[in-house]
Amino acid sequence: MTSITDPNISDGFTSAMEEIHNKQLKTCGEIIDATTELCQSHRHFVKSALDTCLKKCKDDEMLFETIQTFKRDLVQQNASLKEKQHAVSEIISEIQQKEMQKDDIIQKIEKLKEEQAKRKDLIYSQHKANKDRLRNLQKARVVFQDHLGMEIRTILGKTQLVKGEKLQFVFRNINPSDQNSAYVVTLGIKEDGSYQIVSSDPVLECLSILESRLQETNNLPAFLANVRKEFISRARC
Repeated sequence: MTSITDPNISDGFTSAMEEIHNKQLKTCGEIIDATTELCQSHRHFVKSALDTCLKKCKDDEMLFETIQTFKRDLVQQNASLKEKQHAVSEIISEIQQKEMQKDDIIQKIEKLKEEQAKRKDLIYSQHKANKDRLRNLQKARVVFQDHLGMEIRTILGKTQLVKGEKLQFVFRNINPSDQNSAYVVTLGIKEDGSYQIVSSDPVLECLSILESRLQETNNLPAFLANVRKEFISRARC
C-alpha cells in the first residue's frame, strides 16, 4: 500500500482536487452565467409584461372614458328626443285644434252663406214687394190725390211703438158741411213687410178688420177706398 506521505501521491491528490475545484468553479460560473442570463431574460419579460399591462390599463382608461362619454351623450340625446317628442305632440295637438277650428269656421262660413242667401232672397222679395207697394201708392195717389183731394205725407214716429218712417193719408171732401176738414189714417210697414195701421183720426172701430183685409190682399187702393167710405159714414152719423 502506498504511503500518503509519498510526495507523488500528495501532488496527484492536490492536482485532482484542483481539477475538481476548477470543474466546480466552471460549473458554478456556468450556473451563474445561466442564472444571470435568466435574470436578465426575466427582467426583460417583467418589463415587457409591465409595459403591456400599463398600455392595457391606459387603453382601458381611454375605453372607459369613451364609454362614459357615450353614456353622457346618450343621456343628452334621450333628453333631447323627449323634448322633441313633447314638441311634436304639442304641434300635433295644435294642428288638430286648428283642424277643428277650420271645420268650425267652414261650418260657420257655410251657415253665413246660407243666411246671406236667405237675406238676399228676403231683400229681393221685400224689394219686389216695395215696388208693388210703390205702384199701389202711385195708383192710390192718382185716384185719391188727383181726383178726391187726398194728401199723402211722410212722417217720422216719435215713440218706440211707431218708430220709423210712416205714411199719413189725409182725406178731405168727407164732411159736406166742412169740405176742408181733415180725416187722417197713418200707415206703417212691419219688419216682415206687411202693412200696419198705426192710428186714425177720428178713430174707426173697424180698423182692425180693414188692416186684416189689407194684409191678406195687399191692395192698398182698395184699403184707402174702404177707409174713405168709413170716414164718410162716420161724418154723416
